[in-house]
Amino acid sequence: MESLLREIETIARRAGAAIMEVYESTGGMAVQYKDDDSPLTEADKRANAVIAAGLDELEPRLPVLSEESPRPDYDERRHWECYWLVDPLDGTREFVKRNGEFTVNIALVGDGVAGLGVVHVPVSGVSYCGELELGAFRLETGGELTPIRSGEASADGKLRMVASRSHLDPHVERVLRRLEAEFGAVETVNMGSSLKMCLLAEGRADIYPRLAPTFEWDTAAAHAVLAAAGGEIYDTRFKPLRYNRGEDLHNPHFIAVANTATEWQAILTPALPTA
Repeated sequence: MESLLREIETIARRAGAAIMEVYESTGGMAVQYKDDDSPLTEADKRANAVIAAGLDELEPRLPVLSEESPRPDYDERRHWECYWLVDPLDGTREFVKRNGEFTVNIALVGDGVAGLGVVHVPVSGVSYCGELELGAFRLETGGELTPIRSGEASADGKLRMVASRSHLDPHVERVLRRLEAEFGAVETVNMGSSLKMCLLAEGRADIYPRLAPTFEWDTAAAHAVLAAAGGEIYDTRFKPLRYNRGEDLHNPHFIAVANTATEWQAILTPALPTA
């Protein structure tokens, strides 16, 4: 795993340690709510400060777009050729529920493509790391590094679809029925945060349809890992998901897949919403 990817993994791990200090505290977790009704905790703030300080030490110094920092207008961002895209604590709702399914997400985006990403899981200490043309890896707390590859078939031959634990969407039911018509029985796996894409990246799931709102910082790091592992994230027109496209930082609806060789477009288009 090359040096920049290791440096970003170290920064993400430090942020994870800051999150765990709050997670394991006995005083409870005070939750604030932002204008979009998404939760904000002390852990989000601490992790953001750790990441900002770590990225500021890297050369060359690049712009940073973080969920928990002031966001530059697109008039400024559109000139960025390369920048860091950060979600200091992805899955804050899972954090508040104390179910362990939350992550630290750091991605390097160049020309709209998430080319490098680290997804760190504070509770387990596992990091998922990926860089296009380098590959994808799982890094354990003790330093054991394992290359990962998406698209591995399940032992029983069933298609495995990942769903969101906190954001169940009615459109996904139609996708599930379409997949069952094409492949037979479909195993569904519930998971929070960007861990859903990491399941695909390490060959533990095949498809994750997300037909509800997300932001660019929710997906970029895991997108880089998944793409480096051999998968992809497509919008509903089956164009690869891209970043820094305009003032609005919402992603379009998307489908993450572990195997890009499958004819997903022909299979899924009849079940996808038209807008």
